[in-house]
Amino acid sequence: MTSSSLPEGLHPETLAVREATARSQWGEHSEALYLTSSFVQSDCETAAQRFANAELGYTYTRTANPTVASFERRLAAMEGTECAVATSTGMSAILLMALTVLKSGDHVVASQSMFGSTLKLLGSEMARFGIETSFVSQTDTQAWEAAIRPNTRLLFAETPTNPLGDLCDIAALAGIAHAHGLLLAVDNSFCSPVLQRPAELGADLVVYSGTKILEGQGRVMAGAVCGSAALVDKIMGPFMRSAGLNLSPFNAWVVLKGLETLGLRVRAQSAAALELAQWLAQHPQVAHVHYSGLASHPQHQLAMRQQGGLGGPVLAFDVAGQGSEQLRANAFHVIDSTRVCSITANLGDVKTTITHPASTSHGRLSEEQRRAAGIGQGLIRVSVGLEHLDDLKADLLRGLDTLA
Repeated sequence: MTSSSLPEGLHPETLAVREATARSQWGEHSEALYLTSSFVQSDCETAAQRFANAELGYTYTRTANPTVASFERRLAAMEGTECAVATSTGMSAILLMALTVLKSGDHVVASQSMFGSTLKLLGSEMARFGIETSFVSQTDTQAWEAAIRPNTRLLFAETPTNPLGDLCDIAALAGIAHAHGLLLAVDNSFCSPVLQRPAELGADLVVYSGTKILEGQGRVMAGAVCGSAALVDKIMGPFMRSAGLNLSPFNAWVVLKGLETLGLRVRAQSAAALELAQWLAQHPQVAHVHYSGLASHPQHQLAMRQQGGLGGPVLAFDVAGQGSEQLRANAFHVIDSTRVCSITANLGDVKTTITHPASTSHGRLSEEQRRAAGIGQGLIRVSVGLEHLDDLKADLLRGLDTLA
């Protein structure tokens, strides 16, 4: 609600540690954590004015809270958008977007290789509300345009995708969307504003699971939608407050502090992920490595142009083997043999995580949907943390070197 009076033109690294609501009368240096469900009003008239939105001020944390506002301001500043609204999870951010920009009878075009829960939400759950989604190849811009119908309202891309790291050309999709009078939304959870800022490339909305790279230490759940004041503040904000999808002050404070080290973490983790990907590509028990930072990646040039020259902290690789049963057994063996990596489906953590997407993040999908998304039984996803790289290599060798 209150400007922090910073000068114009600051870099994202500076905004990541400085943008926030104004300090309280106590002059705290670290942003304050306001753990309160409600706010006391000085008199009835003030309360009436604030509840009617005729006067600025805090009334109830479900409608606004200074700590949550600080997180929203900081993320929007880093993304280069007019505003942001914080939600309880990344999936609630996607749900908020769907329920506010879409209505019964509308149509969405989305990537067929998105996060498993996103595929299920758009493909199954939203159909109950009369909203239909067509899923197309992530990398084929012609397929995106060909799927547009008269009732299409939204193009929704996740770039890079989870877990294969396929990219879409954001600027090209923005051109297609806007030529047809549509909105383009981009899930930027894998890159963060450190690597790419979709709004600068033409995206109308930028969606986040703050649970992942933004927070960075696997402590809390969070989500956000960034965009224009007309869409995010005026339309999504009131709905979010009525529906109760809002982020808690404590979780907002944790992610707010996570943003302060975001640039350092993402660059260090991206450098380590590139070295690990190059090393894995040489191992005889690795059939293929999926990482856009590798020159062998089919969209490497786009990744370097769109993601600031870095591939990000997440990679995936296919273990060698024949047939689905053997591939699954080999993947399980490699994962179960690790002693340093954490076997968990979260990503973006300072602790390296490893998972089997076909049985976890994409486990609720049909085999047909998994095949369309390129998720095989031998696929392993690694989100590289901040451990010493030699220790991570030795950890993966425990399984790779003992495959039958």
